[in-house]
Amino acid sequence: MSRVNYDYIIVGAGTAGSVLAARLTEDTDVTVLLVEGGGATPPAASANPAEWQTLLRGPADLGGPTTAQAATGTEIHMARGRGIGGSSTINAMTFLRGHRDSYADWNQFGAKSWTFDDLLPYFKRSETASHGDAGIRGTDGPLIVAPASPLNEITIALLTAAIQSGYRRAKDISGGLEIGFGPSDLTIVNGIRQSAADAYLLPALDRPNLYLVTNAVVQRVLVENGQCTGIQYRTSDGELTTALATAEVVLAAGGIGSPHLLMTSGIGPAEHLRATGVDVVLDLPAVGSNLQDHALTGIVYKASREVPAARNNHGEIIGVLRTAADVGAPDLQIVFVDSAAVIGLDVPDTYLIAVCPIKPHSRGTIRLASPDADTPPLVNPNYLRDERDMRTMLEGFRIAREIGTARALDAWGAKELAPGRRVSDDDAVRAYVQATTSSYYHPVGACAIGESEESVVDSALRVHGIGGLRVVDASVMPSLPSNNPLATVYAIAERGAELIRNG
Repeated sequence: MSRVNYDYIIVGAGTAGSVLAARLTEDTDVTVLLVEGGGATPPAASANPAEWQTLLRGPADLGGPTTAQAATGTEIHMARGRGIGGSSTINAMTFLRGHRDSYADWNQFGAKSWTFDDLLPYFKRSETASHGDAGIRGTDGPLIVAPASPLNEITIALLTAAIQSGYRRAKDISGGLEIGFGPSDLTIVNGIRQSAADAYLLPALDRPNLYLVTNAVVQRVLVENGQCTGIQYRTSDGELTTALATAEVVLAAGGIGSPHLLMTSGIGPAEHLRATGVDVVLDLPAVGSNLQDHALTGIVYKASREVPAARNNHGEIIGVLRTAADVGAPDLQIVFVDSAAVIGLDVPDTYLIAVCPIKPHSRGTIRLASPDADTPPLVNPNYLRDERDMRTMLEGFRIAREIGTARALDAWGAKELAPGRRVSDDDAVRAYVQATTSSYYHPVGACAIGESEESVVDSALRVHGIGGLRVVDASVMPSLPSNNPLATVYAIAERGAELIRNG
């Protein structure tokens, strides 16, 4: 590569980075360097929606164990996508906006104009959805999204069971306006995964103003006199390269990667940086704080008849419910999953009702284990540490069991395999939750938007105190939306590209 200077440098070619690279290079007068730590070709299994769980802990998963969790006593694997498309190449392809009310607390650190209504034009810009309310769904975006068709017979029966149990049948659970159960949108087109790279990046790669470097790990962002001037990255052959940005450097390295890179670059809580051996460039205490992730476990059933093989992503139907109040953000998600193989249980004809406190109160941290950018950070999501999250999980189990014994499931002759009906009182269910909780792989919050000392980026996603540096990815969310955050990441990236273009 002959160039050294670019207008924009984007760190990370994952979900947000793919959007940013495609949108910014629509302007033929600017040059963009996109640097990705992984490769340019996803694993073959990535294309097959039913095989997504086989990608975890593989070469496309940069993730690793969390620290030992105080509330569960376990270390929990947290997956992180690696390679172009990032986590959108290894995730379960569920595409839902958070409920409108779940964005109401995004101003907790003083963020301005980040409500659901503010994000709606960018939600719409990212998608083509041929269903739902045309007033709130997109019609010409790069992502083709729709519910599974046909649905698995067992998930249809579970949906019927939920309705029989008194829960609402949502018309468009992915739209962000409803409470209840319904088939969620999926990023699957003609039976094949559509990642961010597929939808955004690959169609843009032939543009002469886009430069992609893969298998290159960014070591630090460069700052001179309070201005970000570029990056240093190490290629797979060990060469250390400097690239300079005349306009901006944009971090899109993800919920873990962006706060990690800020800290290895000397931008973060000064006391921690010094203790780790990093020279302090800017004392920005909020970097690495406010970390959140969705905790997930559930009830496994064994049917007495054959459960049809999955054609899609296994978890085709989602329920979003309020348990703590009649108004405000939903706090519980329930997922109907057509095979317990997704949690590693190799027993035929099983299915799963998964339970997740979808608006967690627990907060954790990301901290450096070493000043070396190649050393994974210490990730502590603090799952279920706040007792309110455990109470929501226990209520979710009650609801899941109510649905799991509804008459719509009589024909399946199912028995509860785990935890088993003998595990019934709160203390016993609590112990089961502690032993089985896993990550839903949704880390956000460690570079939160706001205008206070508890935030990292301002309302235009610019890093406080450093010129020419922004963060545009899941890490900027002040709190988790009340659903899987993928659709929200796309919206943030679409809006981020517009903010960058507007200066």
